[in-house]
Amino acid sequence: MATRQEILKALIVPVVEAMECEFWGLEYLSSGRSAMLRIYIDRNEGIVGVEDCAKISRQVGSLMDVEDLISGEYTLEVSSPGMNRPLYTLAQFEMYVGEDVALRLRFPYEGRRNFKGRLSGVEGDDVLLVVDDHEFLFPIDSIEKANIVPKF
Repeated sequence: MATRQEILKALIVPVVEAMECEFWGLEYLSSGRSAMLRIYIDRNEGIVGVEDCAKISRQVGSLMDVEDLISGEYTLEVSSPGMNRPLYTLAQFEMYVGEDVALRLRFPYEGRRNFKGRLSGVEGDDVLLVVDDHEFLFPIDSIEKANIVPKF
């Protein structure tokens, strides 16, 4: 059985692609009677503009009204991934090898859930992170959240 995020993604990806943008990822957070649906979009040929976000927000909002997948009140946000770009897929991790990444695990490993280090590569379904000269290999399914650490 598909998760709510998988169902939402299956509905949203065609809308984003039809608007000539690239679907980067989504976050669905539910607490009590309210929920948050955050969609990240990107563009291969340039910067995501406010107009892109507004158009996709209108289209996805209409789709959500018709499909009625989220009961009760929810907030819909559409934005670019930004400088602290979240990473969701192995392909996205591969694109940013050599960058600094902060990640949080679903369950503690060696007594901690948060790690920050250099993204060294992807091996099979695992992400290789170097933290203070120690290599860690984390299965992608064990990663709850990962973001690029912006350089200023």
